[in-house]
Amino acid sequence: MIKSELIQKIGTANPHLYQRDVERIVNTILDEIISALARGDRVELRGFGAFTVKHRTARQGRNPRTGETVFVEEKYVPFFKTGKELRERLNRGYRPGSTDTGSR
Repeated sequence: MIKSELIQKIGTANPHLYQRDVERIVNTILDEIISALARGDRVELRGFGAFTVKHRTARQGRNPRTGETVFVEEKYVPFFKTGKELRERLNRGYRPGSTDTGSR
């Protein structure tokens, strides 16, 4: 699912909301998650998972095409750890390609 599909699905489930408002809500949530991670904060969505930032130190890497040694600068990368409820729902009868979202 891509962001526009998420917006469409939320809009369909909430016909009392204008499409532009749903889009603004989704963008605001994503912007807040990004801002929190940029500050180094942890973002936890209970039942879904937690976003954190991991630090990768500088290192020597290798170009897979040429085999040449290259320097890889230090960087910060987002990391997502799934929540217990998400893991349980995925592992309860999950079939790749299925549109079933599971039932509670």
